[in-house]
Amino acid sequence: MGKSSFAVALARRVGGEVIGADAFQVYRGIPVLTSQPGESERGGVPHHLIGFLDPAERFDAGRFLREATRLVGEIRARGNVPVVAGGTGLYLKALAKGLAALPEPDAELRAAVSSMPLGEAVRLLAEKDPAVPGALDLKNPARVRRALELVLQTGRPLAESRSGGEGGIDCAGVCLVRERGELRQRIGTNVSAMLAGGAVEEVAEVSKGPCAGARRAIGFREIEALLSGASSLENCRDAIQSATRQYAKRQLTWCRTQLNFPQVDLSEHPSPDSALGAVLGLPGFGLA
Repeated sequence: MGKSSFAVALARRVGGEVIGADAFQVYRGIPVLTSQPGESERGGVPHHLIGFLDPAERFDAGRFLREATRLVGEIRARGNVPVVAGGTGLYLKALAKGLAALPEPDAELRAAVSSMPLGEAVRLLAEKDPAVPGALDLKNPARVRRALELVLQTGRPLAESRSGGEGGIDCAGVCLVRERGELRQRIGTNVSAMLAGGAVEEVAEVSKGPCAGARRAIGFREIEALLSGASSLENCRDAIQSATRQYAKRQLTWCRTQLNFPQVDLSEHPSPDSALGAVLGLPGFGLA
């Protein structure tokens, strides 16, 4: 059981609809690469914000907050319960706590930051905001440069610029975790299955057209390297597994430091009934 299957089990128990909170699952054309739940996995539960966006479009926390807030209202109006599930911490934080209004971009500063080599931008970001490297994908140039731009423009830590503000809803949350060894094993198994199950073909097709948004998904660039002959299948698999493990580590760090949600260990609650019992017994979930 993972986040998606748990969300379905929870939604079926409470009469809910699932809202995806994943920066990569929003894209059309890459369902295998991004582990989007298929129709059979959804178990008849309505899902939103999954597989709807053109690969060329950008999707950010502000847009997620607007879309998710609208959906929460519509789901509640139907007499159902919104179940928000996903691993993009900033999206979850935006929905739970609101999103601070950010300053208009400074064109001169943006140009200067954009021209920096990635290594220099990472070094300067770590110097100005030491808390950032552990919570950010430092191999993603766009995210590093945007974070540095905000830190330099506001003179505040990135976490402050992204916390509190407009929006936010009253909700209860939980962070689903696993024992480290089991998590590594699952990541390895899932990546191998994804490569064998059509992700390579998806990337080959989507990359024929504009795909700047979808290209940010973990595994997309690694598969592009495989398709171009610059990487072997083994190296591609290793690179995706490594990136996924690093992403999982950042997710846990974010959950601990930014969301303060209680944790439920799925290694200790492997069955749906056990996991649901553990979560529904927490304060705020109605059965405590």
